[in-house]
Amino acid sequence: MGRVPDRLLPQDSLVLVVDYQDKLLPAIHEAEACVAAARKLISAARVLDVPMLITEQYPAGLGRTCAALLEALAGVPVVEKTLFSACVPEVLDRLTKWARPSIIVIGIEAHVCVQQSVLDLLRLGYTVHLCADATGSRHPLDRDLAIARMRQAGAIVTSVESAIFELLGQAGTDPFKSVLKIVK
Repeated sequence: MGRVPDRLLPQDSLVLVVDYQDKLLPAIHEAEACVAAARKLISAARVLDVPMLITEQYPAGLGRTCAALLEALAGVPVVEKTLFSACVPEVLDRLTKWARPSIIVIGIEAHVCVQQSVLDLLRLGYTVHLCADATGSRHPLDRDLAIARMRQAGAIVTSVESAIFELLGQAGTDPFKSVLKIVK
């Protein structure tokens, strides 16, 4: 029997927000739904004190993180990069400092920056949870193939709502009541 994947716990997790940028979003298939799902996860992560990190791929050309997420991401560190993978030295330094073994990944494009980031994180020994509903590409086939490849490589493919409730762990708490307003 293979290894049973770790369950998401707030104290062991970090959210990596990959390249939700203004100039990329108009071309992304079902971008509005992707951004809405991302906003839910980001808002819940704030309630649950799960740290977050944002990457931006070549912002001089592709713009900054989209306005629809900026308010929810206020104060979250942003790392600019030109490598497709988010595993650049500044990101890796922050991951080492936070010492969180589970990385929840969301972003665009699934078959480029997200996939390369996930493969590198897996290679580095992290448990990666990919929220498929908050991950997009210009073409659905590219997104679907990338998700399949990341799953084959060892990523745990999930949804935003599933990840949120896994992080919560139980109902009837103050965080649950706050997060319930977010997912409804």
